[in-house]
Amino acid sequence: MENRLAVFDLDGTLLDTIGDLAESCNFMLRKRGLTEYGYDDYCHFVGNGITRLVERALPEELRTADYVAAARRDFVDYYIDHIDLHTKPYDGIPKLVDTLYRSGWKLAVASNKFNDGTRKLVNKFFPDIRFSAVYGNRDGVPLKPDAALLRQIMAECGSSPENCWMIGDSGIDMQTAHNAGTHSIGVSWGFRAREELVENGAEHIADKPEDIIAILAESGKK
Repeated sequence: MENRLAVFDLDGTLLDTIGDLAESCNFMLRKRGLTEYGYDDYCHFVGNGITRLVERALPEELRTADYVAAARRDFVDYYIDHIDLHTKPYDGIPKLVDTLYRSGWKLAVASNKFNDGTRKLVNKFFPDIRFSAVYGNRDGVPLKPDAALLRQIMAECGSSPENCWMIGDSGIDMQTAHNAGTHSIGVSWGFRAREELVENGAEHIADKPEDIIAILAESGKK
């Protein structure tokens, strides 16, 4: 029987990471004497990888390739050492992944966060869950919503689009599912508005982690 696969976004879906992302980006800005931003601003800045986050935080006149690269290095150097000061799983998430794992689902993470940071957080917060694949942004692999990463994960996990669910908090995740031909579940507790999920074609919306279990269980009856 083909494997049933649940692929999770990380930031805003499994983990509330915005505090550490904001603090690290503000460190980079403060180092340069630039204006810092608040929580709500960073909820809109994140989602397209660290380079785009840094780019969005910088004044437009400083968004040259060299300046962005230097600012990104400062961000990453700080963030990797302060990655879990405020970060934590959303309520109900540990139980959700444990329930799916024990029910025989293959689990994976597909994030636009840089790969080392993605793996460090998954290992810290889900040490007892055997994820079949955990990937962040890597050289040579395009960011979501490109379907390349999701297709790679399906191939590694022995699943087809018909038996794969992309679960995330942003329109990017919903577009990724569409581009890969998989099912999609948008989560409303993350960084983006419910309307964004609907506008980008979410098949289902989960308002709490328990909703995901119900949605996936119902899918198994069809």
